[in-house]
Amino acid sequence: MENLAKRFFIRLSENPWLNHAAKKWGTHLAGRFIAGTDLPSVIETIKEMNRKGYHCTADHLGEFVRNRKEADQATNEILNLLESVSIHQLDCHVSVKLSQLGLDIGYDVCLENMKKILAIAEEYGIFVNIDMEDYSRFHPTINILKRLRKQYAGVGTVIQSYLHCAEKALSELEDVRVRIVKGAYRENANVAFQSDEEIYHNFLKLAKKRLSSPAFTSIATHDHRIIRELTAFIQANKIPSERFDFQFLYGFREDLQKELLKEGYRITIYLPYGHEWFGYYMRRLAERPQNIQLLMKEMFYTEENRLKKGPVISGVVALSAFILYRKKRKKGNNP
Repeated sequence: MENLAKRFFIRLSENPWLNHAAKKWGTHLAGRFIAGTDLPSVIETIKEMNRKGYHCTADHLGEFVRNRKEADQATNEILNLLESVSIHQLDCHVSVKLSQLGLDIGYDVCLENMKKILAIAEEYGIFVNIDMEDYSRFHPTINILKRLRKQYAGVGTVIQSYLHCAEKALSELEDVRVRIVKGAYRENANVAFQSDEEIYHNFLKLAKKRLSSPAFTSIATHDHRIIRELTAFIQANKIPSERFDFQFLYGFREDLQKELLKEGYRITIYLPYGHEWFGYYMRRLAERPQNIQLLMKEMFYTEENRLKKGPVISGVVALSAFILYRKKRKKGNNP
């Protein structure tokens, strides 16, 4: 049942029509997990998180970039974010997705936009992290990262522990700041582990290997088992606090965030913002189906436990689209 739920939400995240429709719905379906709809609102969220003692990384959401104009617009949004972080002197770095910057349009387009971003980021002294997407973009992302590192030191990336090639990639990036995650895309068994247990053990293996090296490592998971095993490992091996942080998604596991912060660990909150929230949020539900209960409460009920009319319609539309997709797929597979 859990695997079915994961496939369901990943399919929804990949649907351009639903992503477009979600902009009209607004962020009421995922409001508590989105740090703002525009630059001024996310800046206020960063200020609030900094006051509480958290570091931040901000991600301007955007998927399904179809042309150069959209890629350039996304680049300008990130440049504006960098400028605002610098002006307000905030403790925040920036996370980007290469597909948003034109990777699917052209390698050179993406590389050019990344150089624009890194030139400004270097001027402001702000680190930029390249988020990893699905496996079809894995090798181009690593290739672009390696080219950028020849010119810019303040750029890193993400390694997904569900990938078979994760350990090899980590070894190739031994001097690069890396964020380790489980992985949130639908991949086949040829390239990725399929069971939660395999992914869990590989995450621990990768994290312990990286924590034993001098390069900075971000441990990005909400899995308390992983976190507690790694805090024990960190203490036993006397790993300096300046070599790592724990990263959490905005709005998720706030109890664990506070607990670790009180224990003296460096905590960074990943702050997604913008109107293109749908794909991001569906992948979060796919990652951790327990969050579905939170979604249902947020989506269908007010604080007074009254049914919300609009979101019910949205939910029915989303479910209908998925059913229609399944029917079309079955029909296409029939001889």
